[in-house]
Amino acid sequence: MPYFPSTFPAVAPTLDDRRFWELCANRRLCFQRCDDCGGLRHPPTPLCPRCQSLSCNWSEAPSIGRIFSYTVVHHPSHADAKPAIPYNVVLVEFDGFDGVRLVSNVIDAAPADLAVGGRVEIDWDEGTGGQLLPRFRLIPTDRPAPAS
Repeated sequence: MPYFPSTFPAVAPTLDDRRFWELCANRRLCFQRCDDCGGLRHPPTPLCPRCQSLSCNWSEAPSIGRIFSYTVVHHPSHADAKPAIPYNVVLVEFDGFDGVRLVSNVIDAAPADLAVGGRVEIDWDEGTGGQLLPRFRLIPTDRPAPAS
């Protein structure tokens, strides 16, 4: 079951983030990496904010991340989100992807289950029109961390 109702508006890809969404459609969470300085960035931009290079590629993020920050929403930002109240909004960071954080949601988690530093694993959610969206599930604390 999708995190938000099927009437929730779909993401409208732009020229800058179209490739990000194409990769998501193939269940690949990737972020831009500058070919010149190696810096990672998100959201996607036409040039590197560090060195102004126009040359970049896409690097696949690990499937496991950590909650950097979160909030629980009690007043929906869109009328079609009202049936999902309360819902969470999390900021996820990934090992080896310094400086990149993704705004998303944790599926099937009560507000009391969320914690900064909590480990999460990607879980692709089908949004409006079949669009795949990167969402996350909590990893139980008794599950061992992956080998580095």
